[in-house]
Amino acid sequence: MRRRRAGWLGLLVVVWIIALAAGLFVGAQHLAPADLFAGSSTARLIFFDLRLPRALLALLAGGALAVSGLSFQTLFRNPLAEPYTLGVAGGAALGAVLALQFSHGGSVLGFSFTAAASFAGAGCATALIIALARRGLSSGSLLLAGVALALSCSALILFVQYMADFSRSFRMVRWMMGGLAVVGYREVLWAMPWVLGGSAGLWLLRGELNQMLTGEELAASRGVQVDRLRMLALGLASSMVGALVAVTGPIGFVGLIVPHLMRRLVGQDHLVLVPACLLGGGAFLTFADVIARRVMAPAELPVGILTALLGGPFFLWLLARRS
Repeated sequence: MRRRRAGWLGLLVVVWIIALAAGLFVGAQHLAPADLFAGSSTARLIFFDLRLPRALLALLAGGALAVSGLSFQTLFRNPLAEPYTLGVAGGAALGAVLALQFSHGGSVLGFSFTAAASFAGAGCATALIIALARRGLSSGSLLLAGVALALSCSALILFVQYMADFSRSFRMVRWMMGGLAVVGYREVLWAMPWVLGGSAGLWLLRGELNQMLTGEELAASRGVQVDRLRMLALGLASSMVGALVAVTGPIGFVGLIVPHLMRRLVGQDHLVLVPACLLGGGAFLTFADVIARRVMAPAELPVGILTALLGGPFFLWLLARRS
């Protein structure tokens, strides 16, 4: 079993590297390594200022969404849970929509006011969920509270869009589609500590998360402080999601699809499952972004649309398989 898991992890590393290479050299304009060594200024600009930061952001975002989805599915013992279940992405989207409606540009700490408002909205949603967790609510009640929060945020977003003019409404809709188009490394450097720190924190909680697979009561009887674990895991996962949504917009279903695929490969042990989701999620989103760039070239399909098109049938298959 150890050799099998090590083999799958090694294969995921190879796939991760292939995804990085695809993100660097495949796009609306094909690049080859020879173009870089030939000294073409256009090729170097495309490679270092557009392709490389975009590929790195895709790897970070996909890995973070997959690890967050894994933690939510473990905490709630619900195979349909994913990073947007608890309303964190809804809070982030609401913050961004409010900023697009009422702000007139500007930046905060080098980021657009929209990104800053999105992160603040995610933080408010996370704080609300953690406050409910501290009141001792069960996992089922927390899940329902998250769904209610997400629906409330969606209703407020529709209200703001209805009140906005055409240009602002178009910007809101476009942001809600999600995307990875960046110039430079500012977004990558912003997301990296959140993703790596959150993933490392959840990996350190692997023993307690493994116990949660047996149920809250049995885990508590084995010494797991369920309320503390729930708040820590929720805080770590939600902070990763909020930090990423602030710069990429909502990208759905990665956190639903990838953890289930990784469980079928490496099993249920979070010792291996967390790094597997980090690698597999990054590769999945990077390949999806490459396809989104090529399917309508020279136009670009927002990657959030493609992941939703993939995730919808997978969600239905998961429901049918569970029943």
